[in-house]
Amino acid sequence: MIDALVLAGSRNDGPLRQCSSVPYEAMITIGRKAMLDYVIDALQSSQRIGRIVVLGPSDVPGFCQRDDVKIVSAEDGLLENLARGVECLHDSQKILLSTCDIPLITSQAIEDFLDRCGSRTAEIYYPVVPREAVEKTFNNVRRTYVTLREGEFTGGNLFLIDPGAVSRCMDVGRKLVDARKSPLRLSRLVGLPFLLRFLLKMVTLQEAQEKVSALLGLQGVVVVTSYPEVGVDVDKPSDLELVCRVLDSA
Repeated sequence: MIDALVLAGSRNDGPLRQCSSVPYEAMITIGRKAMLDYVIDALQSSQRIGRIVVLGPSDVPGFCQRDDVKIVSAEDGLLENLARGVECLHDSQKILLSTCDIPLITSQAIEDFLDRCGSRTAEIYYPVVPREAVEKTFNNVRRTYVTLREGEFTGGNLFLIDPGAVSRCMDVGRKLVDARKSPLRLSRLVGLPFLLRFLLKMVTLQEAQEKVSALLGLQGVVVVTSYPEVGVDVDKPSDLELVCRVLDSA
């Protein structure tokens, strides 16, 4: 069995604020349930998932009122909160990390990702979804795609991680997070030659995997999945509208 950690500490102070006044995005209601509950239900429906820990505002009234999960308080930055959540599951061999904003996720998508991870050995596994797979199922969704030599991909919102790997990559992780919006700082981290090849769409999946692994000092694996539910998250009103429409018709 694999234990799961759900990140649910994002405050609702961005674009989704115009859709709901709840204090945290995880609490936004879709149909009859909070967005977070869809993720928890999918995890619990999987035969591969054991314990579930939710990282979020434990002292906020109405947040995740469930007896079947453990709530760990999210008080600091993303990486610090992640370390706190992983500490609660330190005896796990592997942890499935999920964001709370993928309410379309299904147990089938989760098990497919875990199956694809199972044939390889790594410390972190990260899913990507081909653009054609996303648009075949959700032709109106707007996603950010990265163009590599093999095609266009969007990132997923599930990670399979080795608990011990988190503390080892905290310093580099902070630098990558801080540099994500600065081309100059990013080029210093990844190297100008790699960045130029990336901008010219010459980088392969294998090369991207090797570069990220080297930066983090970990053995990482990119996992290609055809389940778009892994990558369709809710971070703007049009995403919420799409998700509501899909779930209402299910």
